[in-house]
Amino acid sequence: MSGPELRVVAFNGSPRPSGNTARLLAMVREELEKEGIGTELVQLGSEPLAGCTDCRGCRRARNGRCAREGDRLNEYLDRMRRAQGILLGSPTYVADMSANMKALVERCTIVSRSNDHLLARKVGAAVIAVRRAGATSVLASLNHFFLVNQMIVPGSSYWNLAIGREPGEVEADAEGVQTMSTLGRNMAWLLKKLAG
Repeated sequence: MSGPELRVVAFNGSPRPSGNTARLLAMVREELEKEGIGTELVQLGSEPLAGCTDCRGCRRARNGRCAREGDRLNEYLDRMRRAQGILLGSPTYVADMSANMKALVERCTIVSRSNDHLLARKVGAAVIAVRRAGATSVLASLNHFFLVNQMIVPGSSYWNLAIGREPGEVEADAEGVQTMSTLGRNMAWLLKKLAG
């Protein structure tokens, strides 16, 4: 008898649904799916997310939800809770992540930590698209999200980034493509090990 189905939810923090960030996420998802792990993609750029206002409503309610309504944050948080793995992708904007990605990680962190660490021991990985420089700052920020939420982060053969400006240019970055493939395989291996 097989165990429960393993799932990874991927969030594209780029406003371009077919841009370089989406392509990097697709490379990792392809490797996960080859290993029998289901994936889903959430396009964050389609609707704006507001950042955390420190209202502390999630701490008072302790219901696993953000107290702020009016956007899709709680839907995204529910998808994270149902998945065993979380994959975050962001372009590099002024040496940091996109605004929607920042709002997602801010609010999900506060809700998780206010509710007995809802995201603890999930597997988390990030991928970054960059034109020239600043990608390691974005990667560090997203890894901080995983680590402060007690998640487990797999490594790859290099930093999880690929270089390209116009849509599709990351596919010409051979080392970046290899890094995404290795990341997907390592993430799949770790998910299976944790599932026992």
